[in-house]
Amino acid sequence: MTARAKTASNHIDYGLLILIVTLIGFGIVMQFSASYAIDLEHPYKFITKHLMWVGLGFISMYAMMLIDYRTWRTLAIPIMIASLGLLVMVLLVGEEGVGGARRHLFGGSIQPSEVAKLAIVIYIAAWLASKGEKVSDVTMGLLPFSVILGGFLALILRQPDISTSALIALTALAMLIVAGADLLQIAILVLVMSGVFIFAITKYDYAMGRVSNFIGAFIAPWSSSEEQIRAAYYALQSGGLFGKGLTNSTFKLGALPLVQSDLIFAVVGEELGLVGALSIVAMFLFLGYKGTRIALHARDDFGRLLAFGITAWIVIQAFINLAVVTVTIPSTGIPLPFFSYGGTSTLMIFTALGILLNISKGGGGRFQLHAHTFLRRRHRRSRVSHTHRRSRA
Repeated sequence: MTARAKTASNHIDYGLLILIVTLIGFGIVMQFSASYAIDLEHPYKFITKHLMWVGLGFISMYAMMLIDYRTWRTLAIPIMIASLGLLVMVLLVGEEGVGGARRHLFGGSIQPSEVAKLAIVIYIAAWLASKGEKVSDVTMGLLPFSVILGGFLALILRQPDISTSALIALTALAMLIVAGADLLQIAILVLVMSGVFIFAITKYDYAMGRVSNFIGAFIAPWSSSEEQIRAAYYALQSGGLFGKGLTNSTFKLGALPLVQSDLIFAVVGEELGLVGALSIVAMFLFLGYKGTRIALHARDDFGRLLAFGITAWIVIQAFINLAVVTVTIPSTGIPLPFFSYGGTSTLMIFTALGILLNISKGGGGRFQLHAHTFLRRRHRRSRVSHTHRRSRA
């Protein structure tokens, strides 16, 4: 038994669970405070739907806690295929949004790129774990990794959704680094990714507009030509140290757009001040610490990479959102986990956290799923022949 296995607990990480519940509760309060004024005739419209998705998320998180995380290694390929299918489907029959973007299916209830975040983390964790030390080899590591990741990114960029593609690329790159990739490989991959995203930004007018507005806002945010950047800056500034008080935001009453989703952090800063804003930063940093600690204590390489990938995804996404509101990077449209309104995003984050909680207790659970549950084959003997050979040996 390895030292890592000895340190693994048979109980979930209750500190992480308490943190998750705290973030959820905080998010619900701020979602209502931010969204009730959007439509005063129907003040509960957004919070009702948000609570519905939070409820579904809790069910999914609990279910994932009961399923051994090693299950997802056996199902990595079917999950990847299903996710790729959804990404193709949204390009063919997805609802057309602003600027011709196609990002949603079934009346906006499903966003395939959100599903892809968890799917790519599971698949890359399984793939990197299977390679072991060979991941530092160019032909066994960098090239196959680039093809796998490139397939997902190409479909998401085609929607177009540059911000989600960048988030997935950063998460995958972090996982590759943790897996032990050579520094030269990392440098090459960063250069290639940078070139791809620069090309994508120059190709789409909306992306170039966001970059141009960001440059202007970074120099003089109070005179920015982009309304949401200017409003978010003023909202944060007006909150002071302790804020104006819960529900007392004035910028959400028409001046600040997207308060229920992309810019909800600006409402937090205005109503709860610097103290409230920094408390959110602290909680996400603590989430990063807890997730990394779980990864370090995981019982196998797959659990280590999966835990780290889930943690990296959620924390990077959170800080991208915070960076947009604080005029640190251009507008992205990335939601703030636990706080922003968004069904598929909420559901997938809760699902991922359920898997992370299962890893924290060393795996195990009431349910065992296998790939052949979904992809049955007539000739099963060939699949178990290696097992029989080992047992005979």
